[in-house]
Amino acid sequence: RIVQHPLDGQQWLTVLTHMFMHGGVLHLLGNGWFLWIFGGNVEDRLGSLRFLVFYAATGAAAGAAQIAAGPSSALPMLGASGAISGVLGGYLILFPTAFVWTLVPWVVPILPVPAVVFLVLWFVLQAYHGVGSLLDGSAADGGVAWWAHAGGFAAGAMLILWAKRAKWIGRK
Repeated sequence: RIVQHPLDGQQWLTVLTHMFMHGGVLHLLGNGWFLWIFGGNVEDRLGSLRFLVFYAATGAAAGAAQIAAGPSSALPMLGASGAISGVLGGYLILFPTAFVWTLVPWVVPILPVPAVVFLVLWFVLQAYHGVGSLLDGSAADGGVAWWAHAGGFAAGAMLILWAKRAKWIGRK
């Protein structure tokens, strides 16, 4: 039996379509909330067309990171989480001194937190769970695509750094 590579033929389209699908209403609302909080500012700095290309590139990188972490997985990957994570990585580079209003349970209901603190902790949490999924073998078993989150975030930060060095993005 010949096994077709996941990116052969018509299946290449899933590299883009996975980032527009969700596993349920809560997944959609969570991704929408993060996109609403961070995406508008990143889009303002990039412009709409560059933001769309940035979103697609970070989503594809996120998918590649998850595939690399669990190459034997036969489960479909759904969710914009990896591309949204790319937006978070881009936000970190573009707005390192910004504050975000954050729900901090057990401390204060809503607290302004430096974006750099929030985003670095968020990334560390994704990478921590990603390492755990590799160690316990669950990276190929489905569930949360931790490496898509971490990979998208890293891709977003690197793309913005590269775009700034190439003078595609100025300071505002």
